[in-house]
Amino acid sequence: MLKYFVLATEQLLPMMLLTGLLLSGVKYIGYRNYKIFQYVSVIAGLLSAIVMTVFKTTTNKIDTGMWNVRIYVINAAALVLFVLISLIAAKFKEVKKMLQSVMLGLMAAVMLLYFIPPFFENPHAILFAEQSILSANFLYSMVGMFFGLTLSFIAGLAVYKGNIRLSPALSLSIMFISVIVNMVNELGDMFGVFLAKRIIKTNHTLFTFAVFTSNNKIWFTLFIAAVCLIIPLALLIKSRNVNEPYENNAEHRKIKAKWRNIKRWSRVAITCVVFSFVTLTSLRAYANQEIEISPIEEAKVTDESVVVSFEQVADGHLHRFGYTTQKGKTVRFIVIKKPNSSAYGIGLDACDICGETGYYEREGQVVCNLCNVVMNINTIGFKGGCNPIVIDYKLQDGNIIVPIAELVKHEDIFK
Repeated sequence: MLKYFVLATEQLLPMMLLTGLLLSGVKYIGYRNYKIFQYVSVIAGLLSAIVMTVFKTTTNKIDTGMWNVRIYVINAAALVLFVLISLIAAKFKEVKKMLQSVMLGLMAAVMLLYFIPPFFENPHAILFAEQSILSANFLYSMVGMFFGLTLSFIAGLAVYKGNIRLSPALSLSIMFISVIVNMVNELGDMFGVFLAKRIIKTNHTLFTFAVFTSNNKIWFTLFIAAVCLIIPLALLIKSRNVNEPYENNAEHRKIKAKWRNIKRWSRVAITCVVFSFVTLTSLRAYANQEIEISPIEEAKVTDESVVVSFEQVADGHLHRFGYTTQKGKTVRFIVIKKPNSSAYGIGLDACDICGETGYYEREGQVVCNLCNVVMNINTIGFKGGCNPIVIDYKLQDGNIIVPIAELVKHEDIFK
């Protein structure tokens, strides 16, 4: 659950913050029908993201990298046009406001299209490993995703509520800084795609830049969150010296109620941003920490087989064995005695989905080291999901006999 809470926050927080800033910019522009642009941009972005996710998970027609490049180009073009419209259309105020709103709304829509599909794909990936929506691990993962979505949404809403209360200069400055930071991040992704597909020639500077952005996405998100933190801090400082004029007690009460509401949202924003920092640093490190798998145990090796005696694996715990091939690769396999049975679960210490990351035992359960899926011990030795890759073996004279040829056949799976 924690892993998918962190993952959902990592995937959605930058989008929610940026969308909140862009939609607040739409309101600040002052066009009379600004709400229409806000609703249309959000609905268009969500629908596009849903369609994109369906195509990505059901067909092979979507090249994610190239689609992200197209999204980046649209985003960059909309930002440039917004700036140009702001500079050259001063004489036509209503047209200027409408076009500015269109550009900001378009940027918000493509922001949703860029960030949401990976989040929507998570249940499909989890279900592919679990094979059942009723499994405990699938349900726990969904709960984690829900909390990540909730944290990100509240953070974005609080940023929107606060940014519309700032002065136009400060509000738009925060929006532009955050958008530019995100575009630098996306620019690195674009160069990475171009280099990988050899659309542009290999260039050390571009390669270094692409690798830097790819390896430091969390820090881009945290920088945007830190910039957004200016909003509630500025409002809390401003709330300590409110001098809005009023003509009667009713207006005074209305002003006081407005500032109580502003302070509440400011505190919510600070809480969300601080908790997001903790989530994307400490909790992320904890959730993604590598677990050391148990060492390979000794087993008898003949010219043709690896032989494991029943006595070695009779305790019901996970045991790991291996054979080193002529290529120097150690092909690992696991053995565990199934509960309340004389049968054994036997398979490679790897699966078709997660590769050779291996399995470990946690509180009597066998768990995938990469995706944290809990195995049903009784299904180990059968194909499907995140189960260990099935291998041939035989039981003879109190021993489990695994042919060396069977292990060598799978050596390319292991490094």
